Amino acid sequence: MKEKTIPKLFTRNFTFLILGQVSSLLGNYTLKFALSMYVLEQTGSASVFAGLLALALLPTIFLSPFGGILADRANRRNIMVTLDTLSGLSVLIAGFAMFFGGNILVIGVLLIILSVLGAFESPTVQACIPQMLSGDNILKGNAIVNQVASIATLITPFLGSMFYTAFGIQPVFYASVACFFVTALLECFIRLDYKKPDRKMGIRAIVKEDFSVSINFLRLEQPDILKLLLLAALVSLFVAGTAVVGFPYLVRTVLGLSAGHYGIAESLMGVASILGSLCVAMFAKNLRLRHLSIVLISFGFCLIPCGIAFLLPVDDFTCYLILLLMFCACQLGCSFFSTYAISIIQERTPQHLMGKVMSCVFTFSMCAQPVGQIVYGALFDRFSDSAYWILIPSGLIVCAIGMASTGFFAKFGKPTIKDQTVSLGNP
Repeated sequence: MKEKTIPKLFTRNFTFLILGQVSSLLGNYTLKFALSMYVLEQTGSASVFAGLLALALLPTIFLSPFGGILADRANRRNIMVTLDTLSGLSVLIAGFAMFFGGNILVIGVLLIILSVLGAFESPTVQACIPQMLSGDNILKGNAIVNQVASIATLITPFLGSMFYTAFGIQPVFYASVACFFVTALLECFIRLDYKKPDRKMGIRAIVKEDFSVSINFLRLEQPDILKLLLLAALVSLFVAGTAVVGFPYLVRTVLGLSAGHYGIAESLMGVASILGSLCVAMFAKNLRLRHLSIVLISFGFCLIPCGIAFLLPVDDFTCYLILLLMFCACQLGCSFFSTYAISIIQERTPQHLMGKVMSCVFTFSMCAQPVGQIVYGALFDRFSDSAYWILIPSGLIVCAIGMASTGFFAKFGKPTIKDQTVSLGNP
């Protein structure tokens, strides 16, 4: 009797994809960290900072569905190479434009351009994973991609704070350009099967047909996926607002700590994110969807002590340590939730719909973030001296959402849609 062959995880394609992601995320995250420090130092306003972040997210939200359509209809390798090349050129031009003044405007335009390009790249990368891997390796592959992103989150605050503090913003631009171009070069070595659509269709007809097919799949074939995305978007409204806007504002402006303190905090949260994705990879066989409701509840419990810290008679550094511990725990949960949820969605989605469905995942997961960032930016400006009025109620609301989701996750069935049995109109 022949032994069952275990599929290889680090294939040629997946290895080059991971190496490309390492280079791309190092450049991208280092740049965005340095830009966030620059904007906060120049303006000192949580509202301006949050407004820029929210504005930069809008193109990703509106264009991600089109990115999914492109990922299912064009050569995914060529899409990634083109987008990373354009990202490098955009950063290079923005770096030169900073010499002529209007730096906040230049940064805002750059963030929007990178958001537009990211709207097309993120669904493509996620669609590549199940094309390169199979079986349990899909879950492991997603965990590794998340770990790469987490490691980048761990390293880039040190790199960003070091380069920014020592040399200013310009060297960070040039390093980011180099990373994007290296990524494009690595992606040239990826080889993916691609078959041109048999039918010749106009762009409007393609968009109409693909939107119809993907929406019908989510609404009729897999309504649980749609409910999961809506739930994640609701929680993201509170978590993204407090973590993305509130945490840096509290550390840098309210507590008055240095960029180094914030850099260390971001790196430790990167470690927490790595641990979250490792938990998924290590305990994959024992995980159940009902565990996700526990993760959601934990988000709320993490926010409550953060608010209580501002009520206690403690010094700024002790308050910083409490914030750091709680937000690290929250980051671990976010990594766990996203890695496991995305793998479940990919298992339920046929290959020819992968790009479109993954674009819907990104769209729904981010649709609430701009609203949350703008709202929390205004709230933190208004209650800068009493942040507990923001953090404690937010934590209680998220806890309530997590407890209400328990029944939904208990009824969330196992995957039933197989690629070979689904016929929703192959493009």
